Amino acid sequence: MKNYFVYILASKKDGVLYIGVTGDLIRRVWEHKNNIIEGFTKKYFVHRLVYFESTTDVESAINRETQLKRWKRDWKIKLFEKDNPNWEDLYPKII
Repeated sequence: MKNYFVYILASKKDGVLYIGVTGDLIRRVWEHKNNIIEGFTKKYFVHRLVYFESTTDVESAINRETQLKRWKRDWKIKLFEKDNPNWEDLYPKII
C-alpha cells in the first residue's frame, strides 16, 4: 500500500510557507533542499520541513493540500506549531 504526503515547508521561523503533496516525501524534500525544482521554493529558499501528514488515498492527499492552501496563514501555523513550536526541520528525523 502506497503512502501519500501533504507537507509544509518554511524558509525560516515566521518565514515563507509552501504546501505540497507527494508520494515520496524524503525524495521530494531533498529535491527542494537541493534546489532541483525550479520555482517558488528555490526562489524563496523554502527548504525546512515543518509539517507533514500521510494517507494511503491519493485523492485525499490532493484534497487536503487544496484545503490547506486555502487556509489563512495563522491557521496553518497553528496546525504545525502544536507539534513543532520552534519550526524545527523535521527532515533529519524522517531520513
